[in-house]
Formats: sequence, structure tokens, C-alpha cells
Amino acid sequence: MAAPTITDLRLTACTIPTDASESDGTLAWDSTTIVIVEADGGGRTGLGYTYGARACGAFIDEILRDVVVGQSALEAPGTWLAMQSAVRNNGRVGLAAMAISAVDIALWDLAARLLELPVCTLIGPLREEVPIYGSGGFCSYSDEQLAGQLGGWADQGIPRVKMKVGREPEADRHRLSIARDAIGPTVELYVDANGAFDRNAALGWSETYADYGVRYFEEPVSSDDVEGLRLLRDHSPRGMAIAAGEYGYDLPYFRDMVTAVDVQQADVTRCGGITALLRVGALCQAHQVPFSAHCAPAVSAHACTAIEPLAHLEYFHDHARIESMLFDGTLSPTGGALRPDPTRPGLGLELKRKELDRLRV
Repeated sequence: MAAPTITDLRLTACTIPTDASESDGTLAWDSTTIVIVEADGGGRTGLGYTYGARACGAFIDEILRDVVVGQSALEAPGTWLAMQSAVRNNGRVGLAAMAISAVDIALWDLAARLLELPVCTLIGPLREEVPIYGSGGFCSYSDEQLAGQLGGWADQGIPRVKMKVGREPEADRHRLSIARDAIGPTVELYVDANGAFDRNAALGWSETYADYGVRYFEEPVSSDDVEGLRLLRDHSPRGMAIAAGEYGYDLPYFRDMVTAVDVQQADVTRCGGITALLRVGALCQAHQVPFSAHCAPAVSAHACTAIEPLAHLEYFHDHARIESMLFDGTLSPTGGALRPDPTRPGLGLELKRKELDRLRV
């Protein structure tokens, strides 16, 4: 019997206001836009999404739809390759990669639903649960907000948390003290500068962060500065991991970075979806570099069960909040980890239609 084919792609964009003012070392924002793809085939619907501009939806509609519709609903990697070929003249990074990511996630979800399996089972899991770290701690937070958020994650049993730094560096010593007091001496403290520093400043601040027991320094310099990342990796205090990679859109990017960091990151909603994320994981395995998934916990939790050198998954405040607003079936941390539900097919998500209609752009 012939495999079912993909019959339609349906697109929705929603813009969700933040629950408080948010900023990091280089940007400030008051909302997040999610572009949702529904892929129909064989009487089932798969869900995928990316966190990006509404233009991602227009790109899918204009460039990818005709490539995807009619393809086998059980062969997501083959359709991924067809999408990669289709975007050649538009460039494969940035908007195109995010659009492909959303569609690819939806196709993995669709295939798993057709086979009545969770996505993690379809991929082939190596583990049943995925360690996480709580992520937020925005530069715009008051002391009370910072302590409440990070301390709240620690109280839930999450053994590692991350805060933003670098927007007003002179205030960061105080903020680090607040964070350390809130989480106690045993919870690991991570920081993320979002590329706010040059090489010399980042080296200096790495010494300061070490005084507060910081174990993980994300994007100390721009992710475009691979040699700067290598310098930080080689000269930061012992026990402090240098991480980057959330803005990677294709495999050559990760090929160039993986030997310059202690921990390689990738974002499933940017790098090309589940198909590409698994390839980044294999690249990390080949180079014996730990892998950390950036955000989108409802999708990343399934994909990360199959990545051998996994360190952890970023349980990002904004994405966890948005996903729980728009989807039933999201995962809640237990014992510092997310565990995909083996009884729910696909990603285990169902759209909350009323919320979707209320927030639709």
C-alpha cells in the first residue's frame, strides 16, 4: 500500500506579549512571535513552529508549499532535502532555515502520528529523559524578579539556572550576588552575554563570574567571532564552559564552531528542524563535544533523547510560557528533566484553538 502523502500546509502567526519587560546584553523586547505550521496527510495533522517573523509564514507559502505538498508523509528527511534545494536562490540561512525548521518539525510530528508513535520513539531514543536548565534572569528584571525566578527553579529541583549579563556590566556583580543567594551554593549558575563583549572584556568578566561559581558562559563574544570563542575557551578559568551556537542555520556553521567551544548549541526552530538538529548532534559526537539544545522545549525534548553527547536543554521562560499557552500536552520539569510522554503520539501537542484565534496576527 502506498504511503500517505502531504496534502496541505496551514499557517498561523501569533504575537505574544511578554509577562514583564525583558532584555539581554544586546537587545530588549516586549513580545515574541511564533509561526505555526499544520501539515495534513493521511487523515492526521502534524504541528511544527518557529520563533521568528511573520515573514517565515509567507516564505513557506510562496517557496516551500509546492515542494512539500505531494511528498510522502513518512519521509521527513527526504522532504527536508527537497526544501534545502528549493531555497538555493533565496539563501539557506536566516529566514529560509527558520521556515524549513517549522515545516520539518511538523512533518516529523505528522509521520509519528500516522504511525501512532511519539516522535522520540520514531527517532530512536538513547534516553528516557532530558536534563534541563532554567533560563531567564533578564537584565531588565528587578532584584526581586531575578531572585524569584531563579530561586523558584531551584526550589523545583532544577539543578542549574541561567541569567542574562552584559547590558550594564557594572551592575552584574550585584545581580550575581542576588542570584547566588536565591539558588544556594549547590545549584549551578550559568550566564549568557548574548555577544555583548569584545574578547578582552569577556576574558576579564570570565574571571569575575568565576568568583560567583559560574560554570557556563554563553556567547561571551559574538557567535560570528569563532576565533574569539576559541580564545575564551582556551583561557577562561578552569571549570567554566564556553558555549555558543544558537544562531546556527546550517551545518557548515556548526562545522566551523564545534572545535572552538566547550559546548555546542543549536536551536531546532532555526537550524533546519529535527532532521538538522540530529545531524548537529552527530557532528558533536564525532568531535567529542557536548551538545546543548537551545529553547523550544516541547520539540527539543523529543529530539534530544536521540543525541548521544547531550549535556542539557534550555528551559527558556518565554518559550515554556508560550508553548503552554498555545498547546495542550506540553511537558513540565520533574527532577530537573523533561520526559516525553510515551502514551501520546507525535510531539504530544494539541492546539488550543480558542487561544490561537485570540492571539492570531
